[in-house]
Amino acid sequence: MTPLKDRILDAALMHVPFDGWSSETFRAAIRDAGVTPAQGRAAFPRGAVDLALAFHARGDDRMIAALNAADTDEMRYRDRVAHAVRTRIEIADENREAVRRGMTLFALPIHAADGLKAMWGTVDAIWDALGDTSTDVNWYTKRATLSGVYSATVLYWLGDQSEGYRETWDFLDRRIDDVMQIEKVKGRARQSPVISRLMEGPNRLLSRIRAPAKMPRGDLPGYWAEPPRGE
Repeated sequence: MTPLKDRILDAALMHVPFDGWSSETFRAAIRDAGVTPAQGRAAFPRGAVDLALAFHARGDDRMIAALNAADTDEMRYRDRVAHAVRTRIEIADENREAVRRGMTLFALPIHAADGLKAMWGTVDAIWDALGDTSTDVNWYTKRATLSGVYSATVLYWLGDQSEGYRETWDFLDRRIDDVMQIEKVKGRARQSPVISRLMEGPNRLLSRIRAPAKMPRGDLPGYWAEPPRGE
């Protein structure tokens, strides 16, 4: 994120608890950041919606940095996943009301696709940080499953009044355990001669599914690569 965007976003966070991710917040952020409306629109063409997405993306970037710096080699894999989700939520805690307002914004049908894309970006970043190398249908199932765990945990956290969000972390552990039970059932099914034979056809089709090409994180849908020297 550019320094200009950071400045506008920081200014907006002072207003979001009162006015949400709204046009009022966007105008106030431009004023408080000391930039012109044209500069504000150049940085965030859709105004408050792009501000909310930038806030979410900044949280993801901070999560990635924290996960890359953490020593999780001795953790069980399910604990590493839980740690990653907890890290993302703890990063958001300083702006909890902004997260709540963002959930409200992205619950609107007109912005639902943006919200789903943002959440998918979060779980994709988590799996990447955990070293996921899947390139087949498992790439999709892992992210879809974690999306359910992450979204449910965030909703629980927003209403949690327990000390240190103890109940939220217990809820997260239960959701992770539920997912692990599903994986155990799938493993037993693959070992069953009858079920494995029944799944030969579907598995053959699923084996053709490939993960999408990985694009670098950034503000734009595309990216710039320096051309080779001499061209």
